[in-house]
Formats: sequence, structure tokens, C-alpha cells
Amino acid sequence: MICRDRVVIVTGAGRGIGRAHALEFARQGAKVVVNDLGVSLSGESGSDAGSRGPAQEVVEEIRALGGEAVADRSDIATDEGARRLVATAIERFGRLDVLVNNAGFLRDRMLVNLSEEEWDAVIRVHLKGHFLPIKHAGLHWRAESKAGRPVDARVVNTSSGAGLLGSVGQGNYSAAKAGIVGLTLVAAAELGRYGVTVNAIAPAARTRMTEQVFAETMAAPGEGGFDAMAPENVSPLVVWLGSAESKDVTGRVFEVEGGRICVMEGFRHGPAADRGARWDPAEIGPEVAKLLAGTAAPEPVYGACSSPASCSPRPVRR
Repeated sequence: MICRDRVVIVTGAGRGIGRAHALEFARQGAKVVVNDLGVSLSGESGSDAGSRGPAQEVVEEIRALGGEAVADRSDIATDEGARRLVATAIERFGRLDVLVNNAGFLRDRMLVNLSEEEWDAVIRVHLKGHFLPIKHAGLHWRAESKAGRPVDARVVNTSSGAGLLGSVGQGNYSAAKAGIVGLTLVAAAELGRYGVTVNAIAPAARTRMTEQVFAETMAAPGEGGFDAMAPENVSPLVVWLGSAESKDVTGRVFEVEGGRICVMEGFRHGPAADRGARWDPAEIGPEVAKLLAGTAAPEPVYGACSSPASCSPRPVRR
């Protein structure tokens, strides 16, 4: 019960990893706002329109466990929808302690086939859909802090291996997920003064976004019955990051898959050369060769390897 009485928003919580987060937070004592529009894999209105919707179904699961939850179908990629989402938590439960940004969908294409609409749609839901909830939650926490009320809040964002290393056929998704890492670093720096930590995860699990691409590696549990690709495996880290115990961890990105947690190390200042004056273009080639010789080769982009044996670990998209 490490999140007892904490109030948590989870976006995209109607299915997959988001649903697993919502249920685990509830098991750990949290009160949960379950946000989900109930759209298709590509972000279009689907068969859930006119039904209870997946958000309400997860709320009923939580209530069956003895927990407290409320459904929210706000579009978190709009300013009004994000504002209303945060207001729902405060009006229903009196506070907000944790924001888990998880909502997203796919429009996969090679760059030369990717339409402007497909680019905009994915950037909107992933990147704008992270920014606006952070903004409105941050406004609330800033007001609480300035009023002298203690804030011990958490934001957990959802990036991807595609955002960290790139993924062939997913230029829009990779760009959005890389942007989320940058947004995480800025939010951690800006909101820390108000008592808020901000971290990100890059999860790997079996969801409707991955089941076709990685079916052959996700079909069955391994030895001992452990299903390494179950979405429920991602949630313990997220719940811990949402708890009071994680107060000293901020501005970090974690890969999580099965029983594995990996701290990702991003860009750092590496070897440098400074001649103290303007470079001549003809001088730069040999100098760059020296600099690169002192660095590690970048990990390959997912899907760009020449053979399965030379591939880095498979990307797993939520």
C-alpha cells in the first residue's frame, strides 16, 4: 500500500499498460482518475463510442477490488480537456498527487510515405498530450506551494525505445517520444521548486500496439510461468515512482521490460576540441575523426540492422 490515499491520474488507462497502471495504483491504496477516450489503435473513434467505454470498465474493476476511481473521457491533447482532467481529480478526491501520462496511438509509415496529417496526429496525442496535463497539474501544484500547503507530487511520462534510439517506419512516433524525454528534463527542472518530481519510462510489453509486430516473441510465458511481456510488469516501477518513496529521483528515464529495469543514460558532453578561433572547413574532418575515435558507437536504430543476429533488442511500443 505504498500509495495509500494518493490521488492519481492515468491517461490512456482503458487498456494495456495504462489499465495495468490504474489497477496497480488502486491495489496500492491510491484513488484513481481513469482517463481514456476509447479510440481505435490509430486514434479514430471506434466501437467504444456509445458504450460505457474502456475507462468506465476499468473503474468498475477497481471498485470490485474495493478501491475508489472515477472515469474521465477528456481529450488531454486540448487545453480545455487537460484542464478538466485535473479538475476532475481535485473535485472528486480533493487533491492531486500523481500524473501518469500514458495515452497514445500509432500511424506508422516510412518517412517518404508519411502524410502531414499522420505526423500531426501522432505528435499531438503523444507530445501535446503530455505537455498540457503537465501544464495544468503544474499550475495546481504551484498554487498549492505558494499558498504554503506542502506538495509531494509526481509526474511519470511515457517515452519509448523508439524515442531513445529511433525506429524505422516510425518517424512521427520516434520524434514524439524523443520530445517527451526533453519535456521530462525541462519539467523536472522547472517543477522541482514546487515539490514535484518528473521522470519517464520506456516500457516494453504486449499491448494492442505491439501484438502483431512482436507476436512470435510474446506468445507464451517462459520458465516458471513468468510472462515477461505482460503489461502488468511495467506498473510496479510506475507505482513506485508515484509514491512518496521516490522523492529523491527526478529527471530520469527508465527502460522497463519483464523483470528488468534499466536506467537510460542520454546525451552527455563527450570529447571536444577547441582551437580558440574559427575553424577552416578543411581542418574539421581530421579533428572530427579524432573525436569520434574516443566515443562509443551509437546503438543501431530499431529495424535498421542487416540481420537478426546484429539487431539490438527489439523495440516495444505501447
